[in-house]
Amino acid sequence: MFVILWQFDIADEKTSAFEAAYGAEGKWASLFSRSAEYLGTELLKDAYVPGRYVTIDRWQSEEAFRAFRAQHDPDYESIDRDCDSLTAAESRIGAFVA
Repeated sequence: MFVILWQFDIADEKTSAFEAAYGAEGKWASLFSRSAEYLGTELLKDAYVPGRYVTIDRWQSEEAFRAFRAQHDPDYESIDRDCDSLTAAESRIGAFVA
């Protein structure tokens, strides 16, 4: 399994829109679900730091994720631009093999 983690900082007034876009049924998960090798997304809210979230995207393999990106890059970039205004900061924590 290939897992990608992202950390986000969100302003209070954008929390609902962010959760809708980045949650397990959101825009990103809908896009990723075009691949049979996408295994799901989790959205975690920090218990101690207001407005801090982590996403966990799971794929069967790194190759599956790379193939998905190659095939759907314009849609990926479009959603990324659309969601840019929802985040105050974002950083990729890393990509991991389980």
